[in-house]
Amino acid sequence: MDARALIGCRHRLHLNADHPEALVGISDDPGVRQRREAATLHRTRVRDALVAAAPDIWVVIDPGLRAAERAEATLRACAAGAQRIWGGLLPQELDTGRRGGSEILLRDPDRGGYIPIIVVNHKVTDPRQPEPADFHPTTSDPYHWHPRPDPHRKLRPQPRDQHRLAHLHRMLQRHGLASPALVGGVIGYHFDRILVHDLSPLLADYDQRYADRIAVVRGELPTVPSKVPECRQCPWWKRGIEGPSCEDWLIERRDVSLVAPGSRAEVLHRHGVETIDDLAAWAGPDPEDWQHGPFDEAVVTARAWIAGAPLVRRVESVRVRRADVEVDVDLESFQEYGAYLWGTLLDGVYRPFVTWDPLPTDDEGRSFGEFWTWLMTVRAEAAAAGKTFAAYCYSRTAEDKWLYESARRFAGRPGVPTVDQVRAFVDGPQWVDMFQAVSDQFICPNGKGLKKIAPVAGFAWRDPEAGGEASMSWYRLAVGYDGAPDLTQRTRLLEYNEDDVRATQVLREWMTRRADGEVPGLADFDRRTIAT
Repeated sequence: MDARALIGCRHRLHLNADHPEALVGISDDPGVRQRREAATLHRTRVRDALVAAAPDIWVVIDPGLRAAERAEATLRACAAGAQRIWGGLLPQELDTGRRGGSEILLRDPDRGGYIPIIVVNHKVTDPRQPEPADFHPTTSDPYHWHPRPDPHRKLRPQPRDQHRLAHLHRMLQRHGLASPALVGGVIGYHFDRILVHDLSPLLADYDQRYADRIAVVRGELPTVPSKVPECRQCPWWKRGIEGPSCEDWLIERRDVSLVAPGSRAEVLHRHGVETIDDLAAWAGPDPEDWQHGPFDEAVVTARAWIAGAPLVRRVESVRVRRADVEVDVDLESFQEYGAYLWGTLLDGVYRPFVTWDPLPTDDEGRSFGEFWTWLMTVRAEAAAAGKTFAAYCYSRTAEDKWLYESARRFAGRPGVPTVDQVRAFVDGPQWVDMFQAVSDQFICPNGKGLKKIAPVAGFAWRDPEAGGEASMSWYRLAVGYDGAPDLTQRTRLLEYNEDDVRATQVLREWMTRRADGEVPGLADFDRRTIAT
């Protein structure tokens, strides 16, 4: 068992371990495959840069060797006192079940032994202005190990990284190779610093978690399905092997995790709530350990699920900020490489601002500058005509991120705003997040994503496979990462983006005109039980 098994669904781990033959021939979810490929490319870039900077201090383990040969080569390099080892694999432990390897094993220059450093394709820190604080994360230059508190960084907690480092530390300990410093490092997406973790407070939790998971793998602990975020990409969600699929099993039992997934269900189980009906019938005081918003809304969610209501109004009258001139905006990005498409809708006309040069590309700055110039021109013309203006998106997190990122990366290019100009716009009343409007005014038993909410308003996407994960595969084909560009996939992406902005418009119109009459309110679910 490797460190990945420490995070995620215990029941999936059990099924994977007991029925590996059932997974033969099942391809990875497209999004999972894309992320894995991107992570491999990122690690290759990091390896090439580090080794090229100081080739004499590196031992690179041949990835083409068999696992046992890689492990033997790693132990030989450690015994020889190699300063840096890339691609080290530690021997699989037959008694404990552990297996694993580290992108970098760094010899501790002060205490001896090795420090595991992993390379990941996600952010582990964010930049910040130095300020007094009780805690500053410890970082080091990637090329020269010199850990120090870093006032220029703020931490982005990633428990999966910490569990993996603890896992590797235990494996190094097995061979007397662990540094007494009890630290591990992570190189993130930007490859600018090594984030250094103190492992000493993590090991007890790791040991407990590992003991639980290895007992699941060995069949010593029972598991049952429960809905968690990873169900969306799990082959067992709709695939039965020991009876019904996980989805069917949960529906048959009306399991409470269907309306209170993940850690919410864990809290409810501690209070004897196993089914949606149990939650709907809750009559006592709120659980003291409930930390997931108002508990009465969880109860209403259960009652709405029983009644088949996709939404429940929190408010007497649904309201959305409206304007004389309204623009809908939706972007498409490819992982962390950039935003290649800014789609807009004004007066029923769809306008895309796009680059089809494979990301990363400087042409992204051109398309972004054109988008921003057009948007600000529409706003200025509305003001000059004495009209109000608003721009709408759905879940502004991604749009805000790429507005800021693009302003920083392409500063000084034609049409590209300053960071301050972006901040003034997104912090102002003219930038409206429809996701927030939905969250504030509706309880959503089936989820709050645009693909869940817009159909309630009567909207349907043209492409039945439309979705963020699928669009990643379409994009690779569209720009020719793996061959000649496929122009049909460009059309597919543009139609998907156009449907997203039209869905936002339809949702806004529906919330303004019809939602009050079509969506039941909280008062409709205030009974302690539902008889009909």
